[in-house]
Amino acid sequence: MGKGARQEDPEVAQACFDLPPIPSQDDTATDPQVWDVIVVGAGVAGAALAHQQGLDGRRVLLLERDLAQPDRIVGELLQPGGVLALERLGLGGAVDGIDAQPVVGYCMFKGGREACIAYPTPAELGGPAAAAAACRGPTGSASAAPAGDAPVTGFSFHNGRFVQRLRAAAAAAPGVTLRRGTVRALVDDAGADWEEGRVVTGVRYRAGDGGERVALGHLTVVCDGMYSALRSKLAVPDLRTPSHFIGLKLHGCTLPHPHHGHVILADPSPILFYPISSHEVRCLVDYPGEALPSSTNGDLAAHLRDVVAPQVPAQLRPAFLEALAAGRVRAMANKQLTSAPLHVPGALLLGDAFNMRHPLTGGGMTVALADTALLCDMLRPLPDLARAAATSDATAAFYVRRKPWAATINTLANALYRVFCAGPGEAHEAMRSACFDYLARGGECARGPIGLLSGLNPRPSILAAHFFSVALFGVGRLLYPRPTLRGLWTGLAIIYAACCIIFPIIAKEGFRAVFAPSMAPQPRLSGAMRKVASEARFVGSSVKLAQ
Repeated sequence: MGKGARQEDPEVAQACFDLPPIPSQDDTATDPQVWDVIVVGAGVAGAALAHQQGLDGRRVLLLERDLAQPDRIVGELLQPGGVLALERLGLGGAVDGIDAQPVVGYCMFKGGREACIAYPTPAELGGPAAAAAACRGPTGSASAAPAGDAPVTGFSFHNGRFVQRLRAAAAAAPGVTLRRGTVRALVDDAGADWEEGRVVTGVRYRAGDGGERVALGHLTVVCDGMYSALRSKLAVPDLRTPSHFIGLKLHGCTLPHPHHGHVILADPSPILFYPISSHEVRCLVDYPGEALPSSTNGDLAAHLRDVVAPQVPAQLRPAFLEALAAGRVRAMANKQLTSAPLHVPGALLLGDAFNMRHPLTGGGMTVALADTALLCDMLRPLPDLARAAATSDATAAFYVRRKPWAATINTLANALYRVFCAGPGEAHEAMRSACFDYLARGGECARGPIGLLSGLNPRPSILAAHFFSVALFGVGRLLYPRPTLRGLWTGLAIIYAACCIIFPIIAKEGFRAVFAPSMAPQPRLSGAMRKVASEARFVGSSVKLAQ
């Protein structure tokens, strides 16, 4: 750079990748009387679903309350399994043109030690046939999985740019209408607010002009995110807040291992670093509990400066402190959600509205996109969606088929978070150290867990095998070379701690649903509800209501 030349502001340089609001298609003159599908929420799952349903020949109304680019501090890392699901949905180009960064693995840091783990190649997952089967996920359909020793990558990016690319693709798909609107309620076949015992046949929403409208549809898919207003209508949720993420955006620094996610096993809980553009690194500091230190009296800044900063790798510490001094600090609650679907004819939940896991492992978008691909595969054979009972049978089967695959990623995320957090007692710290050292061994000790985390091979049996292998590895170290009573007692405590971590998590998902889905209860419409569904008729059309 010549003398006197001015260095470009990184924020200004990155602004060229930001995307404008997606135009709302507000002209209702060409709206059908009844849409094939109404999608509530144009986030990752909703936009991807609308795009694929449009390509499958359906008339789709996609409703989103705000079509401007979102600004979030999570949903910024798409695991390789999610990339494959994105390609199956015809949306692989959504990561182009947003300065997305390839991610090829993870690095862990603990007590001055490092362990790097690369994503496995398809060949390492068990040969081409096994790799192809793993990359299909729950859908059973072929994917664009790389073959043999070809590298498999994830991508990290600004969440808002990625979502805008998905929305633009959905809006451009044939048969899809993307409209700004805030959904107020589900409606029945008479256009009245839905009540239990009726068939959902659409939504009531506030349009961009402030007017109230009703849109009728054969199938309504609710994808309105973490703070869903309609979740309780369609499921019995168990929602918890185990921790918060404190987010900082770092400039002018290079990660110790480029194109890797970085996990620091800090005290009291993990710290994450990963690239979100060619010049920016995201730092997420986990803070356990349902409440954060106050930011107004300086407690939050003091925690980051006095507790967190000393545990940040030296290479990243100056940029971390600079971001803290500049006030570039944001926070959000981390949610864990398991839901028991109520199986309401004409509607279902998808994405974060239905299911969430701790975001430590970045599995949320992978589950959402795989669920979307599975649902599209299950709806595709239906000649139309007008028969509520037949459509309801297909959506009921969706909840069963998704469970083993999604529950594996959920359980891994929630269990790893528990293990990676500092805890009281010698047994917990022994389990934490054993997990780090087990992964650091490489080979199958790393390949199996990273295959789970990446979404490339998320099988419940592999998860259970490696989780308890970590515990037994920790026990073995205590008993070698000469067993002692103290070592034996601590070993038993490790096994007990491992059981206390994983069994309650799997119990929430359902043991039979995860490990033996064919033996799990199959949701079915009652005879009375099936009759109601078969008799449902649409009255009126997408009309404007009296204000």
